[in-house]
Amino acid sequence: MAHTVEKIGGTSMSDYGSVRDNIFLNEQLGGDIYSRIFVVSAYGGITNRLLEHKKSGEAGIYALFSGSTSEEGWVQALSTLKAELLSINHDLFGDSDLLLAANSFICDRLDSAKTVLKDLQSLCQHGHFSLSEHLATVREMLASIGEAHSAYNTAELLKRDGVNACFVDLTAWNEGKHLSLDERIQQAFSDVDVENTLPIVTGYAHSREGLMKVFDRGYSEMTFSRIAVITQASEAIIHKEFHLSSADPNIVGEANAVPIGRTNYDVADQLANIGMEAIHPKAAKGLRQQDIPLRVKNTFQPEHTGTLITRDYVSEQPCVEIVAGCKGVYAVEVFDQEMAGSVQEYDKQFLNIVGRFKGHVITKDVNANTITHYLKGNLKTIKRIVNALTEVYVDAEIRYQKVSLVSAFGSDMQVSGMLAKAVSSLADAGISILAMHQSMRQVDMQFILLEDDYEGAIKALHECLVEVHNHGEAIELAPYRMDVNVA
Repeated sequence: MAHTVEKIGGTSMSDYGSVRDNIFLNEQLGGDIYSRIFVVSAYGGITNRLLEHKKSGEAGIYALFSGSTSEEGWVQALSTLKAELLSINHDLFGDSDLLLAANSFICDRLDSAKTVLKDLQSLCQHGHFSLSEHLATVREMLASIGEAHSAYNTAELLKRDGVNACFVDLTAWNEGKHLSLDERIQQAFSDVDVENTLPIVTGYAHSREGLMKVFDRGYSEMTFSRIAVITQASEAIIHKEFHLSSADPNIVGEANAVPIGRTNYDVADQLANIGMEAIHPKAAKGLRQQDIPLRVKNTFQPEHTGTLITRDYVSEQPCVEIVAGCKGVYAVEVFDQEMAGSVQEYDKQFLNIVGRFKGHVITKDVNANTITHYLKGNLKTIKRIVNALTEVYVDAEIRYQKVSLVSAFGSDMQVSGMLAKAVSSLADAGISILAMHQSMRQVDMQFILLEDDYEGAIKALHECLVEVHNHGEAIELAPYRMDVNVA
């Protein structure tokens, strides 16, 4: 059966009208709106309220519950969230019987969660029970509420609008049986007629293993990926509120940023490494192994074929496809004259310490007596890592510095002189390079710079490596799904 599995992001989900017209009822489908499975995220900002803000770290219900012995903070946050979700329902359904049913559904989940949290908090005041042992389960329970809310509402709205939609709940809210992720998906789809029904699936799926232990906030991507693999989808599609482009339009200008038409999973992994995820690498693994193409589309430009990511794609002409990077990177350097000849042992211990404090290594430099790891993390974590290194290497010189990283990516960048051209463009812009790397695979080159030079470097590299070429509508325009062989 030729069908697609498609994921809709939270920002897009918050605009039901656009999602309905541009995705569910897209005229490009030629009238056939079925043979598709949709995995939906919570409405924009809701998971931040349930857990914690993804960027600022501002406490949500989970953070308030896990960090307090009293009810006051998290109970108030839960009450505020309830009012917000009911307001979303009213905006979607108006004054109708559907509104009453939608309110009843979400209130039942919220009230049940409140009861569980109160009981758990009371139980863990007894010396024989530790709250920390239950926090992973609490986090998963709270996260599931956002996706259940949006999936239920979307299924009901589509039915109201004449679509034979069905709500597929993978949260196991009222189930006592613990299944693996694959078993839960197989059970849920065992009696779903995909050819004549439009399944709307929760982005969160309860599993015996616990998705959030590995993926944390990226759990919906794993749900999406496993559904595509298990149901043997012809294509996996992610709908976002923007194109995967040659650079951030806010930095290089909308007129200069070009959508990426095609690339491969190798480049997608490099993007994920710097925090610019098209899809989590572990979620992409199953798609790559099963040769399922991944397409990233802009919800608000449905006519554009988007970015097609496949396993074996290599651009016909070597070129840079994307210039991107990240700020807030810390260079942690260990220099020790005794390191020469023992670099491997030093690096192993270095990485063990980074892992203990859950630091994220983006890249590294090594020479005879110096190892520098470039880490993504907050200053508190970096200081802990540095202090631990100081305790282990008492005679070493250890320092850290806040920097930025800017990279150029492409499925094939084997062009003689490209690195020299990039270095020259940065020099012409008055930007000093602290360190640089180019791998033998020729899919990326990285520049470590002062943090203040980040945006200037993006502009300079994009201008000399991308804008000088006339890419037109997209860099290697992607074919429309299922119309051609995309291998």
